[in-house]
Amino acid sequence: MGNQVVAITGGGSGIGRAIALAFAERGFDVVVSGRNSDKLDAVAGEVRAMGANCEPIVADIAKSGDAEDLVTKTVMVFGRLDVLVNNAGNAVLSDVADMDIRAFDTMLAVNAAGPTYTSKYALNAMKKNGGGTIVNISSMAAADPFPGLGAYGATKAYVNLLTKALATEGKPHGIRAFCVGPGAVETEMLRSSFPDFPADQTLPTKAIADMVVLMTNPACQYSSGQTIYVSK
Repeated sequence: MGNQVVAITGGGSGIGRAIALAFAERGFDVVVSGRNSDKLDAVAGEVRAMGANCEPIVADIAKSGDAEDLVTKTVMVFGRLDVLVNNAGNAVLSDVADMDIRAFDTMLAVNAAGPTYTSKYALNAMKKNGGGTIVNISSMAAADPFPGLGAYGATKAYVNLLTKALATEGKPHGIRAFCVGPGAVETEMLRSSFPDFPADQTLPTKAIADMVVLMTNPACQYSSGQTIYVSK
């Protein structure tokens, strides 16, 4: 068997970029997916500079057809899919009463429908391998939403439950599922929403990437379905 293959949604920046580099460091073939081709190409260049193979695939995972294409193209290029990381996310900072409905619909599509679509197609690909791992990126807001992040937290709570469902469905096929729920992480998304958030209370993106990689370690082979929260 050749290298293991990981596909990462939202792989063009922030946590997704860090996850791509972390898997490349461990010898994986890497697929980075997102909507911005320039950012994906930049990350792919970094991964290749580390000596790993990388394929950037432009996809909007809120669209089921794009989600299917992502998995199909991954298997076409590398022959298999071992790990899917559902990292793509959208955050709307607003009280529910004041929320823009279109913005909410977009957030719901990206945060809830997106990982459901990609997981559907990844499960079928992983069954052919005899196993695999799906890691979803959730948020501390799923368990403790603070003002302005109630609806966002609700979409991430869906991801937590989806993870348990995937673990149950995947178990007979050797497929495991985990969820990583970060607190505040030093990213462009955080700074655009909370420009004054104290830097000493944020996590580096590498901290989340390392936790994601850990979930794919054989040492975790007898665990599945858990949500692991990571914060300072």
